[in-house]
Amino acid sequence: MKKSRIWRSVLLGINTLMLHKLRSMLTMLGVVFGVASVIAMLAVGEGASKDALEQIRKLGSNNIILSSQKPVEEESGGSMRSPFSVSMYGLTYDDETRAMETFSRIRTTAPAKIVRKEGRLGTRTLDLRLVGTTADWFRLVKREMIAGRTLLPSDVDQKAAVVVLTEYGARRLLATRQAVGQSLRLGGEYFQVIGIVRSEGGEGSSVQTPDQQVDAYLPITVARERYGDVVSIRTSGSFIRERVELHQLIVEVENTDHVETVAAGLEQMLKTFHPKGDYRISVPLALLKQAEATKRTFNIVLGSIAGISLLVGGIGIMNIMLASVTERTREIGVRRAIGAKKRQIITQFLIETMVLSTLGGMIGIAIGVAIPALITYFADMATVVTSYSLLLSVGISMSVGLIFGLYPAKRAADLDPIIALRHE
Repeated sequence: MKKSRIWRSVLLGINTLMLHKLRSMLTMLGVVFGVASVIAMLAVGEGASKDALEQIRKLGSNNIILSSQKPVEEESGGSMRSPFSVSMYGLTYDDETRAMETFSRIRTTAPAKIVRKEGRLGTRTLDLRLVGTTADWFRLVKREMIAGRTLLPSDVDQKAAVVVLTEYGARRLLATRQAVGQSLRLGGEYFQVIGIVRSEGGEGSSVQTPDQQVDAYLPITVARERYGDVVSIRTSGSFIRERVELHQLIVEVENTDHVETVAAGLEQMLKTFHPKGDYRISVPLALLKQAEATKRTFNIVLGSIAGISLLVGGIGIMNIMLASVTERTREIGVRRAIGAKKRQIITQFLIETMVLSTLGGMIGIAIGVAIPALITYFADMATVVTSYSLLLSVGISMSVGLIFGLYPAKRAADLDPIIALRHE
């Protein structure tokens, strides 16, 4: 019996709203655009942070990345050096040994020595970044294997002349899966291609990753033996010689609980042996926490901005319902005169506002889901519509109808029946 009364009230509310179709449609627009903007803005914010968060996670939450960097004073005075002088800076082999011996929480390390050389495969050439490293590098920095295999500990121990290309480098050199086993010339040396790996780095990457698209990986023992530690760099008007033993050192900690503690200890150790500050420490776990906090703040800001549209829509609903109360004063008086109770009048007007806001919310959800899809299609920008944003939008739209419908409903119920009947 009670359900049938509610259903009749809903049908009556819909019929009443249909008497003024244009007015009802315009009233709903505020809720429609508000809900659509909430979903679209949260989808854009979620998509913008998704790639960065994913790249940080791939760096490994147990890892600490140490990198060599030229001191500021040498950057500014490099062109005035003697052509025969050698600039020495950055991480050393001793730093790796000290780290392993000092911190018991360190599980393993993966050093990287970087040299720039021209790669030649057949008639195709490409400037490559040669990364001399160990087999552990591919375990700590997880990258998809496309063909062949990665470096093995035996390759490092035996100083094997083997190389692993990135997918980007392989494509530029016109190397396919069949390129595994072919001979690749790097500078004046020849190496056998043993694998092709996917690279996550590159100029478009929003996170500083330890790899790049033009990398070619070879055993660190081979890189040290064939290319040495001193590199000559010729630029316009200057000639610089630099000695850098290790360009990167990836440190794996036993578990995430000790990552920040070990990172702080490593920084203190490096400060002692590198007073010039010729290093940089990157902690993916800390970056991940910071990025997630920024994402939450970003979503709150975007949601608040979009919520203003819903507030405006709610004000529009209240305004139109107050006008409806004035128009239907005589109707309210008749209903009160024949025995309708105040709560029935309140229920009737609340149902009408809820119908407006709920219907507007459903249309807004459809538009809000379509907008991110269009942004992704035309702007090639990642967007992610979450179930959280859909539920939030539905909840807010229904709350808007309830909250902004209470005052007009209460005002209608408080009308004096006698005065209402006299209303023209």
